[in-house]
Amino acid sequence: MNDILPEAAATWRYVEDIVREIVEAYGYAEIRLPLLEYTELFRRSIGEVTDIVEKEMYTFDDRNGESLTLRPEATAGMVRAGITNGLLHNQRRKLWTAGPMFRYEKPQKGRYRQFHQIDVEALGYEGPDVDAELILMTARMWRRLGLGRLTLEINSLGDAATRQRYRAELVRYFSAVKNRLDEDSMRRLAQNPLRILDSKNPDMRDIVSAAPVMLDYLDEASARHFTALKSLLEAAGIEYRVNTRLVRGLDYYNRTVFEWVTDALGSQGAVCSGGRYDGLVGTLGGRPTPAIGWAMGVERLVALFAACGGEAPQAAPDVYIVTVGDVAAAAGFRLVEGLRDALPAVRFEQNFGGGSFKAQLKRADRSGAAVALILGESEVAAGEVALKPLRREADQTRIAQADSAGQLAQELALPR
Repeated sequence: MNDILPEAAATWRYVEDIVREIVEAYGYAEIRLPLLEYTELFRRSIGEVTDIVEKEMYTFDDRNGESLTLRPEATAGMVRAGITNGLLHNQRRKLWTAGPMFRYEKPQKGRYRQFHQIDVEALGYEGPDVDAELILMTARMWRRLGLGRLTLEINSLGDAATRQRYRAELVRYFSAVKNRLDEDSMRRLAQNPLRILDSKNPDMRDIVSAAPVMLDYLDEASARHFTALKSLLEAAGIEYRVNTRLVRGLDYYNRTVFEWVTDALGSQGAVCSGGRYDGLVGTLGGRPTPAIGWAMGVERLVALFAACGGEAPQAAPDVYIVTVGDVAAAAGFRLVEGLRDALPAVRFEQNFGGGSFKAQLKRADRSGAAVALILGESEVAAGEVALKPLRREADQTRIAQADSAGQLAQELALPR
C-alpha cells in the first residue's frame, strides 16, 4: 500500500476528472459503496476456485463472528446494492463508482495491495448495443487523454450451457496431458478448468495454446450477439482483436468479455477490463437481470498517461497577496476574503510568515501566480491595492479596492 503524494495526486485528479466527465456524459450516475462486505458475497459472485477468493482477499471475523472482507472488486457490491435498495425492480440502471480495492498480491510496479478502480456498470440491458457503448466510452477516454499503444481484445464465453460443454471438452483435453500440468492447474482441472487458460506458467504455454477454443462451442444466441458486437465496433471505427484465450479471472462472466491492453507498462498490460454477467443478479438473490460493466485500474491509467507523455496542469495560485506591515496584513485578510466571495473560481495565496517586500515578491513569482496584489500602509490608508502582473511585461498599477474584483477578472481573462 502506498502514499500518493501531492505532485502525483494532481495528475490522478486530472485523469480521474476526465474519466468521470465522460462517464457521466454517457448517462451513468454515481453510486458510493462500502469498503467492507460480507465475505459470502464475493464467494458466491467471484467464485470459490479463483485466485482472488482463495489467496488474495483480506478477510476477518468481526466482534459478532461475522466474516467480512475488504472489497477486492466493485461489481459484486454494485449488484448487492442494486438488489438491497430496490434499484433494479422493473428498472434499468447505468451506474459508476470509484475508490480503493484490496487484494493480497505480490507488490510490483503498477500493482499494489491497495489499488484504485473506476467501475462502470449497465444493469438491465441485454443487447450488444450497450456492450459497444461501454467500449466506445473507453475509446473516447483514450483520445481525450492522448493515450496510445492500446489494443482492444474481445471474446465471447457463451451462455451457461456453452460453458458446461466447453468445460467438459477442456477437462478431456487437459486430462490427456496431466503429466505436464503444474500444481495450480491440476487443482483447477477438477474445479474450474477455464482458469487453466489464464496460466502464466511459460512451461505450459504450448499446452494452453493448443487447447480447444470457446468460440467453437458457442450457442446460436451468443454467436449472434458476438457477431452483432463486432459489426457495431467496425461501424464505429474501433479496431479490435479476437483473443480466444481471454476468459477473465472471475466466474460470473458470460458472453462478451473484453480488455484494453498495452505494451507500455511491462507485464502489467491490462488497463481496462470488463464483460457481461447476465446471471450474477439472480445468483445473488435478485430477479434475473442482464448486465455488463468494466473496471479500470487508476494506477495503470496514470502510469500509461505518463508513458505517453501526458502532463497534467500543475495547480498554482492565480493571485498572490503581498502585505507589508501588520496593518496591511490584517487588511489583506479582509480584502482576499471579499475577493474569494466575488471570484469563487480564482485561487488566491496569501503570504504568511512576514518577510521583506522583495522576499515576498520572489515568493509570489515562484508560486506561479499570474498576478500579485500588494498592500502596504499607504495603500490601506488610501483604500487602494497595487496590481502587478507577473507573467507579462506590464507596469504595476494602483487601483481602488472596491474595483479590485473587476480588475482581476479582466487581468485573468475570466468569462463574464
